[in-house]
Amino acid sequence: MNRWLRLTLLGVGAMNSPRYAPAGLLLRCAGYRVAFDGGPGAEPPPGRLDAWLVTDESAELKSVLRRRASVRGLQTRAGDLEIGGVRVRCCPVVHTSHPAYGYRVEAGNSVVVWAPEFWDFPAWAAGADLMFAEAAAWDRPIRFRGGVGGHASVRAVAELAVHHRVRRLVYAHIGRPSLRAMDAGLKPPAGEWGVEGRTYSVCFTASAPSRA
Repeated sequence: MNRWLRLTLLGVGAMNSPRYAPAGLLLRCAGYRVAFDGGPGAEPPPGRLDAWLVTDESAELKSVLRRRASVRGLQTRAGDLEIGGVRVRCCPVVHTSHPAYGYRVEAGNSVVVWAPEFWDFPAWAAGADLMFAEAAAWDRPIRFRGGVGGHASVRAVAELAVHHRVRRLVYAHIGRPSLRAMDAGLKPPAGEWGVEGRTYSVCFTASAPSRA
């Protein structure tokens, strides 16, 4: 039986973006709904929510996200999840001095990756049908003070996504250098800019029953 993963970008901005809400994603499948990251202006719409997963439990928006999740009877967390025959794997990324993660969503023979922040391209994203990726920097990486990680550049992410056979690449953590590139009419060597509110769909074959 064919089913669909529906993935809606709640926000596509890097921290303190002058243009976009914080990077966030809503996954819908078989009657389940799961949020990833987000923040003010990038919150899941009203209605039942089964989980709220984050890529950085120590991020600047942690308190805001915890409060918003608490109102909906949830706790934000980084971790694995299984819903309606869909497996959500929490996978480590190299990004900063404390643990940070991305998510590999496995549904049948299809794979979606949510990895909005990283310094090194995550090898576990290889072969993804759809990847939402880092875009804070444009042509030069942003290195954190003290050499404890940072943000990979769009140009590097594009090259490595092609190398790792990512079928569709969507940039979902757009920072100021990338905004300047966008305003100048520049386009990534591979992939596309994420659009807030846009839903991306991935079909897969499933056997597990959906939620009523």
